Amino acid sequence: MKFQRRIKGIMLVIIGAMLWGISGTVAQYLFQKKDFSPEWLVVIRLLISGLILLLYDFIKDKQNVWKIWSSKRDSLSLIFFSVLGMLGVQYTYFAAIKYGNAATATILQYLSPVIIACYLAIRRKKIPNSQEIIAVGLAMLGTFFIITKGNIHSISISKLALFWGISSAFAAAFYTLQPHSLLNKWGSTLVVGWGMLVGGVTFSFIHQPWNFTGQWSNTSIFGVIFVVLFGTLIAFYCYLESLKYIQPTETSVLSSVEPLSAAFLSVLWLHIPFGMPECLGTVCIIVTIIILSRVKNKKL
Repeated sequence: MKFQRRIKGIMLVIIGAMLWGISGTVAQYLFQKKDFSPEWLVVIRLLISGLILLLYDFIKDKQNVWKIWSSKRDSLSLIFFSVLGMLGVQYTYFAAIKYGNAATATILQYLSPVIIACYLAIRRKKIPNSQEIIAVGLAMLGTFFIITKGNIHSISISKLALFWGISSAFAAAFYTLQPHSLLNKWGSTLVVGWGMLVGGVTFSFIHQPWNFTGQWSNTSIFGVIFVVLFGTLIAFYCYLESLKYIQPTETSVLSSVEPLSAAFLSVLWLHIPFGMPECLGTVCIIVTIIILSRVKNKKL
């Protein structure tokens, strides 16, 4: 029984990570083939996903979803998480895809564990251990291969793609660290549901949901549904469910399937060039994730 539960947890996190990776490639298709704007897809994704998650939380637990706003401290923390964390990571990631591709954007976003490790080392005034130093070195090497294709004299991706990709990593680090106390107190579905909805409402003042540009077709309709339903709600549900059966450190390692699936589908479907330097860079960053997960596991 224990073995079956573990297999179930592993399958859930792999499915969730693959859906995240695939949704990034689908978003690239919408941006680059159907002329959709990242702003519109972000605001629609956040508003719809946030509403559905809050409805799910209400039906499942029969609790008042407004209770999180009863505390002034929690309310402020939730607003920061919604705008800088949830909205920040969603927009920077989609912008990186718009100006680059899903594979590169996803891999660059996976530099966030390195940023977290560096931040914690500075905050704790503690020199990183040898494993953490190796992980940072591998991450830098991986980034070098991805953005230069091994040629130190040139950058193989656009400056905007690099800027938004690195910004996405910082936003993902904030998204991971900031809501810790909120998640422990209120639960993930309520916090993330409100984070998405508040982030979506906030971004609506910048880009209205009805302000649409792009080409509608059967494939683009399916693409939007996939990004919102499979790439957000189902992926999020699978990831959370996996935590019931395996350790969080294991889920972080297994979720490295996300950049692999994004890279594979980008090459296969959108014919994005992905040579040996990009493969080496991807391997370096995935090894970085594994090393940092092991370090975190030892500290727990």
